[in-house]
Amino acid sequence: MRQRAVLIIALALALAEGCFGGAPSPQDPAAREQMIRDMKELERALGFRRSGNFLNSSEKIAAYYRCYYTGKLEVPASYDGLQLKQTNKPACEVDSEKYDVFFYPIEAVANGKSPVTTSLQNSTMERLLVVVPHEDFHEHKNAEKLPASVTEAASTLIGFLTAIEFAQEKFGMASAVYQNLSKEPELFLRKAEVVNRYYPEFQMLYASARAGQIEREEALAAKQNLFTRMEEECRAITPEPTSFNKCLAAANNAGLAFDYTYTKNYPLLYELFQAKGKQMRPTIEAIERVLAAQPTSEEAAIAGLREAIEEQRRPASGVN
Repeated sequence: MRQRAVLIIALALALAEGCFGGAPSPQDPAAREQMIRDMKELERALGFRRSGNFLNSSEKIAAYYRCYYTGKLEVPASYDGLQLKQTNKPACEVDSEKYDVFFYPIEAVANGKSPVTTSLQNSTMERLLVVVPHEDFHEHKNAEKLPASVTEAASTLIGFLTAIEFAQEKFGMASAVYQNLSKEPELFLRKAEVVNRYYPEFQMLYASARAGQIEREEALAAKQNLFTRMEEECRAITPEPTSFNKCLAAANNAGLAFDYTYTKNYPLLYELFQAKGKQMRPTIEAIERVLAAQPTSEEAAIAGLREAIEEQRRPASGVN
């Protein structure tokens, strides 16, 4: 009886290790450095351009502080249209009475030599595993010619898929990290659908205000109502994502324009993912082929992605 109890306990511990163990903490420097080296090996196998990002850690850089802002009744199409002030202080000195402000302490930037900031060190394992390939994919040699609304959507999906593959290889499909990450692509799609549906409503509202069809105070009240409804919808998304915010980081025009940069074309990228049978490697290969054609505009990139989807769906030649 005692031997059976010991076996049961051992089995329980093994199951617990499979579900919750195996993944070191991002706060462990040696383990984090090894994981990043291993991640970069996977990236190279997937055709990523070699990058010097995250090869060292910085205890001096907590984050990169940026203040994005825009008018109370205007919403740009991406973060490229927002006004920006960079600062060395964890505060935003922009008049929030005059502007809609989004203060963003960025954990990482893609400049080819970004260190692991202290904020990234203190993030979740899921966040770390998504951020590294997301930022590294930004260094694709043809991506820099495209608008952020394309590159951010592509990098977001590829960040998720690479992180999922990595977690499966390193921690196993039973691990909590893998289980959490495997839900992220679809959860972000649900967020994207909410953001993309509301964005045109804000545009129409502000156009009406500029045309004098409604008074400023009425437009501001309608704006607040839209953000409240949008917040309610995104908060209803379940389960909770582990690597991104399911709602806007700032419930105002600056936060909306920033997130729309990532969500606008994400459904199209996800459609490609579905067309490829939700297989990571064929999806990334298809995206890289689109970029290899060197599209120089959002329209050209979208056309390339649609062609890749249609090509996948066409019957094989010679089949009756």
